[in-house]
Amino acid sequence: MSATARKKAPNAEDIRARKGGEPLVSLTAYTTPMAQLMDDHCDFVLVGDSVGMVLHGLSSTLGVTMEMMILHGQAVARGLQKAMMVIDMPFASYEEGPAQAFRNAARLMAQTGAGAVKLEGGVEMAETIRFLVKRGIPVMAHIGLTPQSINTLGGYKVQGRDDQAETVLADAHAVADAGAFSVVLEKVPQVLADRITAAIAIPTIGIGASAGCDGQILVVDDMLGFFTAFKPKFVKRYADLGPLAEQAIADYATEVRARSFPAEEHIFADQAPTEGSKA
Repeated sequence: MSATARKKAPNAEDIRARKGGEPLVSLTAYTTPMAQLMDDHCDFVLVGDSVGMVLHGLSSTLGVTMEMMILHGQAVARGLQKAMMVIDMPFASYEEGPAQAFRNAARLMAQTGAGAVKLEGGVEMAETIRFLVKRGIPVMAHIGLTPQSINTLGGYKVQGRDDQAETVLADAHAVADAGAFSVVLEKVPQVLADRITAAIAIPTIGIGASAGCDGQILVVDDMLGFFTAFKPKFVKRYADLGPLAEQAIADYATEVRARSFPAEEHIFADQAPTEGSKA
């Protein structure tokens, strides 16, 4: 599906229908300008709770609040016309039970205009996913490495190796059977990702998984080289804009201190320009 062919943003059922077809393209976004840049190229854009680490300097996603997600969701929504917006449910906004999850998911969608929410967890979240879907909340699931659970997972480790494979596979079946329209597979071995993709009827979205998944997602600041605190193995840097931005800032500082900026073309004359002259 080309960018020019899309006349409206896809919805959850449109994404579900892409199972086994042309790979789905997704990136995270947290601001209006970045959303505008990816709108023509992505099928869906995720307002990820990674915003806590990428933009707010947190050490993990655990400190992200509903208010932060709503603020950034509203910003991203202003930049999208063609891509669907999915928004993360932050830590502690849904784990208590289905009723809590519904209240917070409904709030996120109502206040941001998101087309779906994403939540982490497999078998243990199946009941919650089913509850939300039956009440009109489309859910994208997230299994494998679930960043909100790093304290119990022992860090950002690959999930699904050896005897863990069956556990992750069971999670995939559980979220698909519960009604999720797609599922993110994060940091799982390629063979397992391919196995899950073949086994379930909903699209798999890989991040550190396999090219055989039904789609891919990356954190945009990772792939552009803006976020450099660490670089996961699964990230490909399509540009290295961080050093370019830093050099531009250094050049600006040098010119300000040398009083070479602002130059004549950047300042205003005492009198208004006459017709035909430069402002």
